[in-house]
Amino acid sequence: MRIVFISLFLLLSGCASLTNSPTEVEEAIVHTPPVEDNALTEPSEPVAPVFVENILPSEAEDVWHRIRIQLQFAPSNHERVQNRVDWYLKHPNYMETITKRAEPFLYYIVNEVERRGLPIELALMPLIESDFDTSAYSHKHASGLWQLTPLIAKHYGVKIGPWYDGRQDVIDATNAALDFLTYLHKRFDGNWYHAIAAYNTGEGRVVRAIRNNKKQGKSTDFFHLKLPRQTRHYVPKLLAAAQLLREEQMAFPKIANQPTIDVIDMRHGVILDDKKKWAQLEVLNPGYTRFPALLDGPKHLVLRKGESQNWQDYVANLPEMPSEQWQKYTIRRGDSLSVIAQRHSITVSQLKSFNQLKSSRIRAGDTLMLPILADKQIEYKVKSGDSLWRIARHFDVTVSKIKQWNSLSKDVLRIGDKLTIFLAAP
Repeated sequence: MRIVFISLFLLLSGCASLTNSPTEVEEAIVHTPPVEDNALTEPSEPVAPVFVENILPSEAEDVWHRIRIQLQFAPSNHERVQNRVDWYLKHPNYMETITKRAEPFLYYIVNEVERRGLPIELALMPLIESDFDTSAYSHKHASGLWQLTPLIAKHYGVKIGPWYDGRQDVIDATNAALDFLTYLHKRFDGNWYHAIAAYNTGEGRVVRAIRNNKKQGKSTDFFHLKLPRQTRHYVPKLLAAAQLLREEQMAFPKIANQPTIDVIDMRHGVILDDKKKWAQLEVLNPGYTRFPALLDGPKHLVLRKGESQNWQDYVANLPEMPSEQWQKYTIRRGDSLSVIAQRHSITVSQLKSFNQLKSSRIRAGDTLMLPILADKQIEYKVKSGDSLWRIARHFDVTVSKIKQWNSLSKDVLRIGDKLTIFLAAP
């Protein structure tokens, strides 16, 4: 008699796409071993031969071309795919917007997909998930290019805190998304369409849909599964974008097929004393929610190619204590790092980082450096006639930051809504 030990642990609801309006209730998904009735043992979806132009990916004209010559998923004539192709063709300016947003990051994403040996179509998923909008939020609290939910992000080691949300960091988010997709591909026995659908709606729903079809003697391929409307159109959107590339039915503005960013080590947090000079950092590192404070983030920083030395020189020559951004604090008897950190709305790890402390031991009379992150953290109540643009202009902040601070997925406000606004020190 065999005893099968089944280990169940709570994981992570599926990632939410921003490109569909119907709302689906986010569910907690349980990772389960393959079902005993072999409902998941069908072969993968058909894979077309790789399109060959007798050139290496590194020799492609641009990044879109690099993707095109490596497409693997079979073309589909399914109505849902063709309807999305028609939608793209009726919106010729769409790819111009997408390309502008994707330009800093697409080469990196393509490289990561290639490095892992995954289908190149996965590099198109941020197009489907977020329209390549790094600051995108969904009604399911998913965020960033890959629309990672908090549960999925934290499961794969992505940091989310008061001043940093790693779901909007291209490095951490891409790693987490591809890790998750790799898991789902294995979970669904090599069927990429099922894996991608599960990325969108949660693996539990896809498992149940497959089992139901199996019991009813129906096909278990993706197009026959009973799934939420959003997910039924999710995979077709990806296939449609791939078809447009494969058949060159639509212009994709060129993105240079060469590295556009450098990823450098960041040993400790920094508060910029020249926000205008380094404004590009906010574009490339959107995970920092209270720019120009680069605090509590990952151990790396994304820079435009060729800017690494300038950054190193800048950090090396930062004034020890910019008067408008730092303050000295004299340690009093009875103080501890946790007490001081709480009093100044920072974490103990940040406090130790600012002062290069290797331990938590402090002595009365010593001084610590503390950042002045903001003069005010206010709560603003939305009034009649308000809009995000008006509020942002009034407080001299950006609309994207207000949305980021308040996890807003839309621009619509209701009278009486309360918004958190951070006013930087003058």
